[in-house]
Amino acid sequence: MIAVVDYGMGNLYSVSKALERLDTPYVITEEVHVLASADGLILPGVGSFKDAMAILQEKNLDTNIKQLVENGKPLLGICLGMQLLFSESVENGITRGLDLLPGKVRRFPGKTRAGIQYKVPHMGWNFLRYRQPTHVIVEGTKEGHAYFVHSYVVHADTAEVVVATTDYDGEVPAVVGRNHIFGTQFHPEKSSALGMQMLNNYVTYVKERQVQTSDSL
Repeated sequence: MIAVVDYGMGNLYSVSKALERLDTPYVITEEVHVLASADGLILPGVGSFKDAMAILQEKNLDTNIKQLVENGKPLLGICLGMQLLFSESVENGITRGLDLLPGKVRRFPGKTRAGIQYKVPHMGWNFLRYRQPTHVIVEGTKEGHAYFVHSYVVHADTAEVVVATTDYDGEVPAVVGRNHIFGTQFHPEKSSALGMQMLNNYVTYVKERQVQTSDSL
C-alpha cells in the first residue's frame, strides 16, 4: 500500500486518480502510524515551501517522515514535495527542508545573464533529458515532455542525485533520486504516458522492495 501524505498542500485528487489508474492500493493520511505501516510514501505539494514546512512541523510530520525514510521507507516527492526533500529554500526567507537530499531551492531570477527577461513561473510542457538513463525511476521510458508549474528551482549540491533535467534559463533538475528517495519537479500524473510510467516505476519499486523485505524475514 502507498500512503499519500495529506498535510493540506498537495494535489491529492490527481495523485489518487493516477494511483487508481495504476490499480495501486493507497490511502490518503496524516496519521503517523498509517504512514509507518505503508510500503511507500508519496509527498505531493503545491504552494509555498515555508508554509508547507510549517504545517509539516506543526503536525510533527517532518520528523516522522524523515525518520521513516532514513529507516528505509521509500519516498516520492512531487513538485513542491520534491523541493521539500532538500536542505533548505530561500522562499519567503530561509527555511530548512527535510534535508534528505543535499541542496538548496532558489527562485528563478526571471532574467538571463544577458539581461533578457523571461516568464516566471516556469509553466507548461518541457523536454526531459536523462543524465541517468538506467535509473529505476525512468526505466522503460524515453526522453520526452513533462508538465511543469514552478517558480523555484532545486540547486543540488551533488550531480549524482540528478536523474533528469529540463532547460529553462539553464539546466533545471526535473527528476532526482538516491537510493529509495525519488522526486519529480513536474507532475507525473499530468504528464501523459511518460509521467504515468515513472509513477508506475515507483510503485513497482515499492512492491519489489516489500517482497524482498518479506523474503528476508
